Amino acid sequence: MVERVESNYDESAIQVLEGLEPVRKRPGMYIGSTDERGLHHLVYEVVDNAIDEASAGYCDYIRITLQHDGSCMVEDNGRGIPTGIIEKEGKSAVEVVLTKLHAGGKFGGGGYKISGGLHGVGVSCVNALSEWLEATVYQNGKVFKQVFNRGVAQAPLKEIGPSDGRTGTTITFYPDDEIFETLDFNYDTLKVRIRELAYLNRGITIEFNDLRPDEPRREKFHYEGGIVQFVNTLNQGKETVFPEVIYIDDTYENGEIELALQYNDSYTDTVYAFANNINTVEGGTHLEGFKASLTKIINDYARKANIIKGDEKLSSEDVREGLTAVLSVKLTNPQFEGQTKTKLGNSEMRSVVSKAVTEHLGSYLEEHPKEAKDLIMKSVLAAKAREAARSARDLARRKSALESTTLPGKLADCTDKDPSLCEIYMVEGDSAGGTAKTGRDRRFQAILPLRGKILNVEKARLHRVLENEEIKSMITAFGCGINQDYNEEKLRYNRIICMTDADVDGSHIRILLLTFFFRFMRPLIENGHVYIAQPPLYKVQRQKTIKYCYSDDELRQTLAEMGGKGTEVQRYKGLGEMDAEQLWDTTMNPQTRILLKVTMEDAVSADQTFSLLMGEQPELRRKFIEDNATLVADLDI
Repeated sequence: MVERVESNYDESAIQVLEGLEPVRKRPGMYIGSTDERGLHHLVYEVVDNAIDEASAGYCDYIRITLQHDGSCMVEDNGRGIPTGIIEKEGKSAVEVVLTKLHAGGKFGGGGYKISGGLHGVGVSCVNALSEWLEATVYQNGKVFKQVFNRGVAQAPLKEIGPSDGRTGTTITFYPDDEIFETLDFNYDTLKVRIRELAYLNRGITIEFNDLRPDEPRREKFHYEGGIVQFVNTLNQGKETVFPEVIYIDDTYENGEIELALQYNDSYTDTVYAFANNINTVEGGTHLEGFKASLTKIINDYARKANIIKGDEKLSSEDVREGLTAVLSVKLTNPQFEGQTKTKLGNSEMRSVVSKAVTEHLGSYLEEHPKEAKDLIMKSVLAAKAREAARSARDLARRKSALESTTLPGKLADCTDKDPSLCEIYMVEGDSAGGTAKTGRDRRFQAILPLRGKILNVEKARLHRVLENEEIKSMITAFGCGINQDYNEEKLRYNRIICMTDADVDGSHIRILLLTFFFRFMRPLIENGHVYIAQPPLYKVQRQKTIKYCYSDDELRQTLAEMGGKGTEVQRYKGLGEMDAEQLWDTTMNPQTRILLKVTMEDAVSADQTFSLLMGEQPELRRKFIEDNATLVADLDI
């Protein structure tokens, strides 16, 4: 458990920096956006306050509940927000914290040593951007309650009864529909963040309930193994280079560093970096320090062991091949870039993390020579593969395949040059490709036929990937590059649409495409550019009336409405069975088509699924199929 921070946390620890008014006028400045992402940020801000109590050693249970009425309730068993009166304000500390921007116990170092909500705008922003908010505090044997409407207190903090020994804070809020585009909390999105917090704060229990469905969902997250358990989870379905997870736990003057890492036999790296429990998706100084020290340590050891000689050097990419790592730093005064806290800027963290990794990982390699040699040899093979990939890339460039202005010959491009208006269909086979070319709107729709199944990139290094003709055609057509060379500004199409047959082969091709996008062009998925076309399964015709059905349920409903003598049902086995007009009407016309956007709210789950289904361990794949076979109602053989 976390050691308690000995500090005075009462009304005297609350400091007021400035007022609250700007929040409702410019909410994006404080929570990033007013779409679904901003909506979920409200939950994170409240939960982060509870986590700060846990980090200080006063809280070990948090409950988050999505309620029937659309509100969200966050409960903790910490000390509770101070309830005393702040003389300068003439109000309770609860009211000040909830109505004053930059008010909290995290500025002077008196209330919290470590906190994620440093900016102090979190809970007050939640209040300002909620139609209503209720704060209930259990403290000193009493229960206190206060209600707010759009950030305005409806009455002073009031004592409503005894607490029966309970302590903590409960915040219940209903987002304001005048502010947000949607009020629908996404269970899976929130689950990802909640699970992360449970991993990063070992010993804490976080309960997550969703009471909105007919069958409520309830999950508890508790990981005694902390980030070590996190790495083990990330490596499920993969063959590890050495059995145990390397764990580093170090303290320095202003904080703590935790690092768990393990290598597997894959060709990609998975590294998560956190600062004060915040997922720093854009990295920062702590991640830079880790990568630099890892590269130096492995190069030094390889040179000492005479595995590499002279001017030979392993690159940062070489030493990270197959790496799974979780880095978590906690520091007193974090400097995040922006309120959404996606990048850590503290310059000292670069050297602090580097020093800790150098000392502890260096010692590990010295004490485990076999594991060290296996790791070095994997990095050396990665370097050779990188050189082969560079040669393949250079050759491809000389042949005008990757970066040339010459587009693939089989690409039927659109005439509009504004990428935001354009879309490209990845079509299975030349037959369907020909029909799609005829039926499309050539102003904004491009067609790229794929001949057969593309390479399974999960089992291939980069140089083999770049040798595959179908993949080279896609890279060239998209124009944005891959891996570290990916550049969103060069993307030639706003929508990349996978259009395959509604059978097993079509599904396999679609999965191969998604695997390639996930491993080499992940921003395409993250930024919402990848879609799956939904061609109809059936054509129902009675006399001159024609209806298309996209599922068996829809077919049954249609037959109930149209059925009778003379009704004909055609089952489409492939896109090639449609003529150009039918394909346009059903699958390509923006007014009538059905497109499914590919999202990746849970990168951990996506990584595990791709490793499991597309990797080298058939026994794990067989178990997955057996466990999920009952979910398949209809399967084309």
